[in-house]
Amino acid sequence: MIPTALTHPLQRLLFGTCLAIFAFACSAQANEAITTQETPRLRVTADAHVDVAPDKATLSARLWEDTPAINQLAEEDQAALSDARQQLEKRAGELIRTLEAHGVAREAITAGSLNISPQQVHNARDNGERETLRRTRIERPVTVELHNVERVSEILDALVAASVNRLEGVEFDLQDRDAATDEALVKALEKARHKANLMATTLDTQLSRVIRIEETQSPSFQPRMMAMSAERSDAGATQSEYRPGTIRIDAGVNVEWSLKE
Repeated sequence: MIPTALTHPLQRLLFGTCLAIFAFACSAQANEAITTQETPRLRVTADAHVDVAPDKATLSARLWEDTPAINQLAEEDQAALSDARQQLEKRAGELIRTLEAHGVAREAITAGSLNISPQQVHNARDNGERETLRRTRIERPVTVELHNVERVSEILDALVAASVNRLEGVEFDLQDRDAATDEALVKALEKARHKANLMATTLDTQLSRVIRIEETQSPSFQPRMMAMSAERSDAGATQSEYRPGTIRIDAGVNVEWSLKE
């Protein structure tokens, strides 16, 4: 009812406007209270890992030749450098042919670029003094990629028999990394769902829909290295052995569900 004092049309209009604003404000506050009311939620964190047997291996070795050690004041003998390089190329060719004879495809063998480095050699004289000589080393790395890790021992022995100067190690890897990392991520998600169901059942409630999913740790992958660093010596070759083990891939997730009322 409009008060009797509000007889002027303008007064009645102003009064009606105030009532409308008041009603709108009350309605807005009520809606805000409804929308800000928190929906019951459950958030879980889960970590998982998978251990995968490697199915790929890369063997690394080095070949080198040294020029004769000479006095520091002497000029470098270019003929000696040329002879060392020719000998190194000959040995590299023989090594490749040896590996091919063991069934290794040529495209699986990589002979790296030549590396030439000066070196100092300390030589003890008969009078007890030390003489410093210099020489040049010409070196070439060689890698062999195998898709059958069972053959690693055989190929290592072939490298030793071919008189490589150093075995540097074996890198064990996976031919299909994506499948392995996917497996770790799926395992983490399944673990999160299991934890959420267990918690909801224990607390006498039910999961509704997934609200948010995020990775706390992307599946991390790192090839497994086996260091060797065995050098050839005049006493004989070092016997090769290997243990491929497994490659571990970790993953982690956060998953949030809404709960049924």
